[in-house]
Amino acid sequence: MTVSVVGIGGSLRADSQSERALRVVLEGAAEAGAKTTSLSGNDLVLPFYDPAVTDRTDAARRLIDELREADGVILVSPGYHGTVSGLVKNALDYVEDLRTDERVYLEGRAVGCVGTAAGWQAAVNTLTALRSVTHALRGWPTPLGSAINSLEAKFDESGECSVPGVTTTLRTIGIQVVEFAIVRS
Repeated sequence: MTVSVVGIGGSLRADSQSERALRVVLEGAAEAGAKTTSLSGNDLVLPFYDPAVTDRTDAARRLIDELREADGVILVSPGYHGTVSGLVKNALDYVEDLRTDERVYLEGRAVGCVGTAAGWQAAVNTLTALRSVTHALRGWPTPLGSAINSLEAKFDESGECSVPGVTTTLRTIGIQVVEFAIVRS
């Protein structure tokens, strides 16, 4: 069985630190044998979620379809004013379209969560918010999550982090998502 893992995150700034962190987590999932898909930046530019609207944009349909088929999910958000960015939160609001599926919302799926921010308070708050939203959507946050202070930890183009151990932690989150998905199957 090939496990499918969808990563959601980043910011509108191309190749942002949060997008680089997302790539590292997805690399860990791929190393564990998963097929991975990344939805970040412009992929997440969606109309504000409105449950009354039934005609979704192509980007919204892609997000919903990818999540519907996913065995696991990775969420990486920059911390904006102490919590999840509007870009990521609006994408997560679209999970409501899975409310009538056999597997409601993110039911029973492992979700790896990472918060990045220019300071520890916002990074930790963002991680906590992602874990809370995951619970609300019936997902299972992986035991390991990560709060990254982007003032101290910088990712280069290859995904290596200036702070020892961060890259390993992120890859481990990806591996945990895959391992949980295999156990659940």
